[in-house]
This record gives sequence, structure tokens and C-alpha cells, in this order.
Amino acid sequence: MTKILKIYVDFLIPFGPTRLQRLLDAPTQRAGIDLYLKRDDEIHPEISGNKWRKLKFSLLEIQKSGYESLITFGGARSNHLYAAAAAGKALGIKTFGVIRGDEFAEKDTETLHFCRAQGMTLLPVSRELYRQKEDPNFLQNFTVDFGKYLLLPEGGTTALALPGVREVVDETEKQLGFSADAYTVAAGTGGTAAGLLSAPTSRVLAFSALKGGDFLFGDILKWINEPTAAQRLTLRTDYHFGGYARHTPELIRFMSEFEQRHSVLLEHVYTGKMLYGVYDLMRKNFFTPGSTIVAIHTGGLQGRSHENKN
Repeated sequence: MTKILKIYVDFLIPFGPTRLQRLLDAPTQRAGIDLYLKRDDEIHPEISGNKWRKLKFSLLEIQKSGYESLITFGGARSNHLYAAAAAGKALGIKTFGVIRGDEFAEKDTETLHFCRAQGMTLLPVSRELYRQKEDPNFLQNFTVDFGKYLLLPEGGTTALALPGVREVVDETEKQLGFSADAYTVAAGTGGTAAGLLSAPTSRVLAFSALKGGDFLFGDILKWINEPTAAQRLTLRTDYHFGGYARHTPELIRFMSEFEQRHSVLLEHVYTGKMLYGVYDLMRKNFFTPGSTIVAIHTGGLQGRSHENKN
């Protein structure tokens, strides 16, 4: 095995499956369900949760095909950019991040500061130009030698992302000894929900982190060529708390109480909203008594920083 291949293998195989933590408290007991939290926030200290899962096979493809760099996209507080930058440094890959908003050419958020520190070259562009990022000629706007590159979309969802996320289902079934009745997950682009849904028998309850996130139902299903997928997917769009990265005192209070009760850190962008929704639906008798529900902690705990609480 070559040295570079060994680095990839060591990096991409964590120390066993992530923990499956049972959330036993008064609300779950009243609802009569078994609720577990899949602790993917613990999968890697910097490339946590769904970002590690979604990047795994793309990084292996870089190694396999001899790409020299990785180019991707995101906002100034993007968990995906954060993870891609950390992965690039760990693996010795050049990384380029196209940033939404040319004002960030002169200022950094904490996320962008971290990305620069990992060696990522940041390419801030106007929001108008950023909207053209899917144009095949988009990269001609830059006088940069990218070398032989792999291009990843905003959020990192590609066909290669799905098998990495699907491993969550495989791990969980082995840990439980049976199939969960449903998986719950936050949705930004919908890629993680699609990966969970790609397991042919899994049922997925996705919580939109975006205001007006109804479009996510179609975005999730476009990745799944399986006739029962639409029936196995439920999308909730009523727990966004004002929109992406927005929050209310009610949400922050729930997160604080949950953290004290279960010793699990949350962030208000994704997992905090999803778990609020799960507990609210428990109070409304949404789940069938006796069900086993697995909530996915998708990491992104850098989102706890004050700058991200818009």
C-alpha cells in the first residue's frame, strides 16, 4: 500500500461506528417510543457528521483518479466548506472555495478564517455571479490554475455522497439488531435525507432548516430511483424558526434544556431545530407508541458560535 493510500484509509475509516445514544426522558416515556440519537457529531473532530459521510467517497475518488485539487461552493458560514478545507489539509489536497458574497474578499467570518488556516484558497464572488455557478463555463471567471480538479456542488451532495450516508443505516441496524421505524434528520440541501432514503426499507422524516423549504421534497427524491421512496419520505417545513440559521428564544431554551438533560451539544442551524421538531411531534402523538426512532446528529457544532446566531 502506498503512503498516500494509507493516509486516505486511516482518515476515512473512523474508530468503529459512531455511538447510538438512547434519549430516555419524560417526553419519550409519555410518547411510548424508543428514541435514539446517532452521534455522528463524534465521527471526526473537524469534519463532523453528515459532511464526513458525504465527502468520504468523493475523497476516495480524488485518490483513485489522481485529482490535484477540490473545488466547491458555499456561504460564509458553510459547514461544507469548513469540512472540505479540513479534509484538504489532512490529505494534502489543494482546495478552492467559491464564496457567496464579494464583501467577504475583505472580511472573514470565523468559518472563513478556519478555511484559510487549513490552506483553502477562497474565491468570493457577487451573489449575482454566484447564482451562475452551475454554468459549465463558470470557472472561466477566475484566473486560477486549478490543475486537474474534482468539482463538488454547494452542500457536497453528489451520487458519491449517497453511499457514505447510507452507511449510517447499515451501522444503526447492526447496533440495534433490527430496523428502526424511522430516521429523522435536518435538511438543508436534502442530500443526507436522500442518502438515508437510499436504503430500500428506511423511512425518513426530514426537517427543513430553510423557510419555504417545500422544494426539498423533490430535491431529495431526484437522487432516489426507487418506486416507494416518495411514500417513505415525510418532509416537515414548520420548524425553521424564521429561516436558515435563524433562531428564537424558544429554540435556544429547548436546546439548553436538552443539553443539560442528555449531555449532548446542539447547534441552532440544523440538529437543534430537528430535535425540537421531534419533541414537539411527540407531544402531539405523531409517533406510533412502541416505535423506534433514530435521530441523526449531523454535527456542525462550529455553528454554536455567536457570529452564526443571526
